Amino acid sequence: MTISPEAPSRAMDLLRFATAGSVDDGKSTLIGRLLYDSKAIFEDQLEAVEATSRSRGDEYTNLALLTDGLRAEREQGITIDVAYRYFATPRRKFIIADTPGHIQYTRNMVTGASTADLALILVDARKGLLEQSRRHAFLCSLLRVPHLVLCVNKMDLVDYSQEIFESIADEFTAFAAKLDVPDLTVVPISALKGDNIVTRSENMPWYEGPSLLHHLEHVHIASDRNLVDVRFPVQYVIRPQSTVVADYRGYAGQVASGVLKPGDEVMAMPSGFTSTISSIETADGPIAEAFPPMSVTIRLADEIDIARGDMICRPNNRPAVSQDIEAMVCWMDESRPMSVGGKYAIKHTTRSARAIVRGIQYRLDVNTLHRDECADGLGLNEIGRVKLRTTVPLLADEYRRNRTTGGFIIIDETTNRTVGAGMIIEAA
Repeated sequence: MTISPEAPSRAMDLLRFATAGSVDDGKSTLIGRLLYDSKAIFEDQLEAVEATSRSRGDEYTNLALLTDGLRAEREQGITIDVAYRYFATPRRKFIIADTPGHIQYTRNMVTGASTADLALILVDARKGLLEQSRRHAFLCSLLRVPHLVLCVNKMDLVDYSQEIFESIADEFTAFAAKLDVPDLTVVPISALKGDNIVTRSENMPWYEGPSLLHHLEHVHIASDRNLVDVRFPVQYVIRPQSTVVADYRGYAGQVASGVLKPGDEVMAMPSGFTSTISSIETADGPIAEAFPPMSVTIRLADEIDIARGDMICRPNNRPAVSQDIEAMVCWMDESRPMSVGGKYAIKHTTRSARAIVRGIQYRLDVNTLHRDECADGLGLNEIGRVKLRTTVPLLADEYRRNRTTGGFIIIDETTNRTVGAGMIIEAA
């Protein structure tokens, strides 16, 4: 959407949100409706979708085709891959991750929701809460998505019934109470008709809450970021080979959490050497402070040995330094399950290591939340609590406290494929 010239000139914040729900609940249609009603699609895109809709025999413009880009998705009418879409309103910029609803694509949903600020869970008003709705709510809770929105879709097919909406809302709220969901909002919508998507619907006068887009524009996300624990994983050491700046040494990376300012006392981990920040620089020049998720270059007053994979933090607020970690792992490899004794490569922030699986405490049934403590492995899309031993210490926090320094990926060294994603529960 084009921002009007009268709009105030200010830096807009960015909201990343993921959609989840069962197959045919209307996720792709909802995103298509958001893009269409906010005028975030080009005329030729709309013409192509209209032409495809006619060729398929649809009696309406199928807005789901805006996101279901794979040929297999269009043929089957389901979402398989994680489709990313971008749009903006005068208040905020958005990145949408349209994640699959089918059980066999759980790994894709974990990928899409891992960086989300908010998750939309769609429920078909005719079917009510299904097993997959509960599973996706649990996965969003496990991935520490701060804001959850339950969209009761297809209200037009139940005559916009307030009783049906309230019954689904009460059932989901009771289930969410068992999970760690800090913020829950419930909105009745019709993605096909556009009810309560961009503007309030006249068909549901009993609903007194905001439209979906209004909520997305105004949900407060600034306080979701950890501004207390300073964590700066060093990605690259900058040493220009120039006689003009012969003594320049800067440490480049992205601020994971906390606020950094020139003059602050900091410590380099794992060496433990301390120094003070002399300056913080960006491509546009020096700045007075850095906070997540800014990418900056930090210069220190002292020349201490810091390399890629090290971390800059506060002397009295340090991450755990450990080779033994316990984590919830979602397994993503269809060819080989994770097994006790398996050896893998790990990528954690900017640090790489090798790891061995020392034990699997339990495998979690994400549908019933039952723990199978006799599990000896994790198959495709399965989640379990795993003990790992790494070759070098990881500089880690608990995932619930810091999603950046508490998350990691597991790589098969023989194929170089990402085979798992982990969320650290405890670093000994």
